[in-house]
Amino acid sequence: MLDVAGREAVAVAAVVDVALHGAAGPVGGAAIADRLGQNPRGLEPILQALSRAGILASSRGRRGGYRLARARREITAGAILRAIAEDDADAATLAPMLRAVIAPAWREARAKALAALDSITVERLAREAAAAGLAPPPDVPITYAI
Repeated sequence: MLDVAGREAVAVAAVVDVALHGAAGPVGGAAIADRLGQNPRGLEPILQALSRAGILASSRGRRGGYRLARARREITAGAILRAIAEDDADAATLAPMLRAVIAPAWREARAKALAALDSITVERLAREAAAAGLAPPPDVPITYAI
């Protein structure tokens, strides 16, 4: 959890990318993957999970892509991580030490991390990205090809 190059960080970055580049319309998955340095096929399941969770809205077709399903200030990093969370291992298959000691400690740590991430909104991250020069210039028309 919280690996800056891992699946969770990529999911948060993808939502921030949509927030930054989606003003003119849906943002294509390939464009998001390109800006994040990701393989489009690897990113697509993440984008689909975010759509199923109601964080992103998707549209198909020639002008299809992804847009935010809610306001930037209403989406938190914690909500994004919950949306893409993979099921934990079946407790019955874990060794006794893992099941009785380690798994509960990990669940506690994850709950605390998610609580902290719930205070970080996409609005905040988008502002920080814009300040870092990562937003498209407002006076340049944005075009997308899918």
